[in-house]
Amino acid sequence: MEISGARILVAGATGVLGGLAACALAERGAQLALAGRNQVRLAALARDLGGPPARCFEACDLDQCSGLGPWAERALSGLEGVLVTVGAAGFGAVENVSNAMAGHLLTVNALCPMAVLRGAAPVVADKGFLLAITGEVNHRAAGEETADGLAGTADDLAGTADYTASKAALSGWLGVLTEELAPRSVAVLDIRAPRLDTGFTERSLTGRPPALPPGADAMKTVHSLLDDIASL
Repeated sequence: MEISGARILVAGATGVLGGLAACALAERGAQLALAGRNQVRLAALARDLGGPPARCFEACDLDQCSGLGPWAERALSGLEGVLVTVGAAGFGAVENVSNAMAGHLLTVNALCPMAVLRGAAPVVADKGFLLAITGEVNHRAAGEETADGLAGTADDLAGTADYTASKAALSGWLGVLTEELAPRSVAVLDIRAPRLDTGFTERSLTGRPPALPPGADAMKTVHSLLDDIASL
């Protein structure tokens, strides 16, 4: 896909990763629609990028989420792609995580991205793309080899049950969506990025993350992601 001129929605644009992705896409000539939770940061980002369409939304309002794709398609007079970078971290032993917090993690990390892509699927162009970040943690299990060649252990996973479940739910959903949109040649990208140096886990909504290695370079990951899109 030619990124220059492509009409792309970035949902989660006021987060660190979403903001980096929006700026990198703009540098490559994409026409953007921006959506994010923080109104002040969203206005500043839109101003810095020359005034693309921008809309605030709440991840817990799934109707708002599903409306983003149709809004972006109208605002841009077409839609070739969607990036969803929304997410929240939360940790703790299963008995210490409240049902309310578990539900919140599932909503932000799974139901929100699902709703965004559900709403965008009918309006994204054939041969376009839908992308969400699931990350690495949900693909690790005790005894499995990880991306860095290390074996996952029970200690590695302790305290991540609800976070892992939310990300795994999204990943499974994306796999089915891939098959459903195959007749239209719409690429569904499940980005299993490693932990990045965005401070994401330090902003945990509950508990503390397990011991983790230093995060990978977020900007390098963003440019790699854009290279993957360009190769579609």
